[in-house]
Amino acid sequence: MKNNSTFKSSQKANSFTESVIREMSRIAAKYNAINLAQGLPDFDANIEFKKAGIDAINNNINQYAITWGNRHLRKALAQKYSGQLNTDIDPETEITVTCGATEAMVATFLALINPGDEVIIFEPYYENYSPDTILAGAKPIHVRLYPENWTFNEDELTKAFNHNTKAIIINTPHNPTGKVFSHTELTTIAQLCQKWGVIAITDEIYEHILYDNSKHISIASLPGMEELTVTINSLSKTYSLTGWRVGWAIANSELTQSIRKVHDFLTVGSPAPLQAGAVTAINAPNSYYEDLKKDYDTRRSLLMDILDNHGFKYYKPGGAYYLFTDISSFGYASDLDFAQKLIENVKIAVVPGSSFITNETYKHKYVRFCFSRKIETLNQAATNMKDFKSIIL
Repeated sequence: MKNNSTFKSSQKANSFTESVIREMSRIAAKYNAINLAQGLPDFDANIEFKKAGIDAINNNINQYAITWGNRHLRKALAQKYSGQLNTDIDPETEITVTCGATEAMVATFLALINPGDEVIIFEPYYENYSPDTILAGAKPIHVRLYPENWTFNEDELTKAFNHNTKAIIINTPHNPTGKVFSHTELTTIAQLCQKWGVIAITDEIYEHILYDNSKHISIASLPGMEELTVTINSLSKTYSLTGWRVGWAIANSELTQSIRKVHDFLTVGSPAPLQAGAVTAINAPNSYYEDLKKDYDTRRSLLMDILDNHGFKYYKPGGAYYLFTDISSFGYASDLDFAQKLIENVKIAVVPGSSFITNETYKHKYVRFCFSRKIETLNQAATNMKDFKSIIL
């Protein structure tokens, strides 16, 4: 079909690109490559979770749920998070069930942020955050996280806050680096939020994927932050149900009321039978989370061994399921060139680091490997990488 239209896209749509992460999955399929790019498991979800979703469909839970979420699911979420966030959460007024964490984030931005506001985003960042900010008409303000430990400079963060700052995004455990923000770091952020009246919008979807005694802390649990935080999470990563698209936002009743209004007109609601099935996942026993950590620790070790054998430098992640690797020693001018060569000749897909970074001085130094894969998949990746040096270097 020829396009002779003079129609032009909106300035907002023209100000960001399509997802590089999802594009790498499409390229992986094109080259029949092992997909170590997109953060989705290639193994089966828990059979009890699947059965709960199937049972819900068979029990005719197939029409709209209450717009802001299945009542049983909200009660389960309130029970799970009241202790973690150090407050009594009211499932009727303080939880909004959404179409994944992605929609929870967009709904929160559109509900709470005005055109002209500024939003602080730590860099490297998950690629959705800047487009979300732009869609809300706000300005992203990037504050660098520095290797080796991917921590921020306190003076730089302090200078980023001003009277125009409306929100700060906190992603812990962090994508793409695997950093877990410490109590000290979160306390610094909390103090600045309280000084300036800034909302902390958190992305905590990797909260149960932790290593080496790392501890996840929700900033909403810190003194003075209960009223200034929107805590966002989903089924996707912890429960290996990325396709169910069930997420949630937890906030005080005033913030929640605004988020619910936007959510209603944005998507109406998350899939009703899958919300009902999600109750089983949220109520999983402690043994499920313990096994999750052990299984991912094994996968992390496998991928680290592969990268060690071929001279990659990386940060050992304390959480999530990624290895963010420095490829600057391999002699490529661009992370894009490296990723293209890897996928075409080694048949392994990764995400170019420039998907997570705006700063031109270092945005092309990194690529991200994902290890939420079957052991067989990672072993095949090791086989593919045997001739890495002769092909890539």
